[in-house]
Amino acid sequence: MTARPMLGGLLAASLATAASARDDNVRLGVLFGFTGPIESLAADFAEAADVAIAEINAAGGILGGREIVAVRADTTCSDTGAAVSAAERLVSGDNVHAILGAGCSGASSAVVSTVLSPRGVLAISPASTSPSLSTIEDRGLFFRTAPSDARQGEVLAELTIERGIGSVAVTYTNNDYGAGLAQSFRDAYEALGGTITLVAAHEDGRGDYSAEVGALATSGAEALMVIGYVDQGGIGIVQASLDTGAFDRFILPDGMLHQTLLDRFGDALDGSIGTTPGGASDALMAYDRLAAEAGATGTGPFRAETYDATALIALAMEAAGSTDSAAMAAALPDLANAPGVPIGPGELARALELVAAGTDIDYQGATAVEMDAAGDAEGSFRRLEIVDGTFAEAGAS
Repeated sequence: MTARPMLGGLLAASLATAASARDDNVRLGVLFGFTGPIESLAADFAEAADVAIAEINAAGGILGGREIVAVRADTTCSDTGAAVSAAERLVSGDNVHAILGAGCSGASSAVVSTVLSPRGVLAISPASTSPSLSTIEDRGLFFRTAPSDARQGEVLAELTIERGIGSVAVTYTNNDYGAGLAQSFRDAYEALGGTITLVAAHEDGRGDYSAEVGALATSGAEALMVIGYVDQGGIGIVQASLDTGAFDRFILPDGMLHQTLLDRFGDALDGSIGTTPGGASDALMAYDRLAAEAGATGTGPFRAETYDATALIALAMEAAGSTDSAAMAAALPDLANAPGVPIGPGELARALELVAAGTDIDYQGATAVEMDAAGDAEGSFRRLEIVDGTFAEAGAS
């Protein structure tokens, strides 16, 4: 096994390189909501991408020594027009060779349909989870390392029933992500015998959510499911619930499970439960050690999926022998799926050597990557409970 280069200090070096990119660099568009409702999460995504890029560049780069340079663009998450404009700038202005992103499902849907599919640009999203993206017209160029919310809804429903919660009110952010997960949860929860008392959308960006919470509370539910964002309406719903005493137990999916939530509410959320993609595996812990060594401190959801997506883009380029999107897309399933030499986090130097030598690899990464025929990660989920103001493991699915 080839020894991995030490990453201490290399993360900063890779960021410095981005400012002085040479013409022969491989330009990777990093397309996330750096402002808006997921800005805390997006910062962790970008940091994880930088960990992978630093590791690849320290190993000598790809395609005969070309370094990867991240070129960031902001979708805002909630404004599809801004997302499309950002993608256009990356593709037409910055001439990126592939896209990492988008993060939010609505942004991915707009960008794939309007920019990436028509232009023939490959993209891997580490965080877009809407079930509708499994069937989007993408010319076979859009992939995900994040599993679909069709499965997350089922896992949330199972966990909710296991915790003895027999009735739930649901509020969701009014977009593709929120609507898709709300429906998935409702279908699964009711099939297991649970009662949904009310389902209502909420809009992000409001200063006061007491009216929305009041309506949800009158439904008589035992707990409130908040499908939203930790930097926007979701956290406002939780705040209003606690302030009014309407709810003190919450069911929280990935968009809410960030340290920001705990920093604000602490043990007031004890007994609340949730799920986020990624099992509590040795591979995930190995990634977190790698990231810490590189100076990355993010703990939010999808950080490991972002590392894996970045690695797969680089490996697909190496396998294709070019930055041609169609050739990369053709190479990706074989790289991501068995059989082949297993590759975990921190082993990208070895993976690049094997791919260059024509040896089959099975890139498992930090999240046990396995892609289905639609290009979606099959995925696993962490089941979490808030105990003494911290996230505690409640098993994996």
